[in-house]
Amino acid sequence: MASDYPKEKLQVICVDDGSKDDTWRWIRAAYFEYSGAITIIKQPYNQGKRAALMAGFAKSTGDVIVTIDSDSEVLPDTLALMASPFIHDDRVGSVAGHVRVLNLKDGIIPKILEVSFTSAFDFIRAGQSVYGGVFCTPGALSAYRTSALKPVLEEWSEQTFMGKAATIGEDRALTNLVLATGHRVIYQRDAVVLTKAPAAFASLRLMLTRWARSNVRESLVMFNYVFKGFRKPGEGANWIRLFTITQTIRITLFEALKCALLVALVMHTFNTFLGVVIACIFAAIIPSLVYFLRHRTSFGFLWALPYTLYWMFFLSWISLWGILTATNSGWLTRDLPKKKKLRTPIFSGIPNIVTRRLKRA
Repeated sequence: MASDYPKEKLQVICVDDGSKDDTWRWIRAAYFEYSGAITIIKQPYNQGKRAALMAGFAKSTGDVIVTIDSDSEVLPDTLALMASPFIHDDRVGSVAGHVRVLNLKDGIIPKILEVSFTSAFDFIRAGQSVYGGVFCTPGALSAYRTSALKPVLEEWSEQTFMGKAATIGEDRALTNLVLATGHRVIYQRDAVVLTKAPAAFASLRLMLTRWARSNVRESLVMFNYVFKGFRKPGEGANWIRLFTITQTIRITLFEALKCALLVALVMHTFNTFLGVVIACIFAAIIPSLVYFLRHRTSFGFLWALPYTLYWMFFLSWISLWGILTATNSGWLTRDLPKKKKLRTPIFSGIPNIVTRRLKRA
């Protein structure tokens, strides 16, 4: 609501997908705070993110739709920056925003994820964007041209995998459908969203498991169109095909090498362990360099090495597990601790504490 964007062109839609906590209370508070300028939707029960997004899409009226997650905050210029590529190039069907970590003070894991996110966006997505072939527009911040989005929504909302309804990887799946229509999908580096990252191993493991399963599924989906004439000659289709092949190699060959490495660790523990540590040091060079060049911080880039080591010894198994359990569509983070039932708030006059917290946000 505080975005530097023409108010007459701004439509804000907020969807509560049957939350069990006090989400609806804060949505109502925001509704009254802004005198009904926000369209609010409450799903009768938890139906999953696709259903929630579909409810929001159905109410949208703009030529460009921007989606964000409930644990993410945009900057004042984010919306304008996300919308601008659609004006400059009518071939653009979707735009990926730049996700950064909001809760850096919550421990080591958010700090190392900040370096990881910068590498994933300012290196990998930036490279894919040159040819208009970004593989995934993130749920935390994505934008879609309505004319490119609406024709694929029915197929997207009814997607299945191995006969089961697909309830994860909605962002990657939607990106695939937009790419398959021949549209360009690009990365907007300066459009920043701050998102709350996992601060504990358990929550990080669940998030990465969900991502790994989605990656397996959507990489298979890409083979349905990427080697066909989905784009005009000279518009980067061959580079997208190359990215697809390297992705396939990473999913297959790299996982086999991990198994071989595990055997080597058992048979030649010290030498293999030493080799892995040295390899991690070299592997940390690119993400640390990307982070330093992008943000010019004094020490932030140094978290690249701890992340590489942490990934190798604690997280590298997740991608293999994702392959073995790719048919599982569980969101993994739905269960909430049981809490005392909240009293229904009275909104005829919003308490000052509500107003103050909204203004700080």
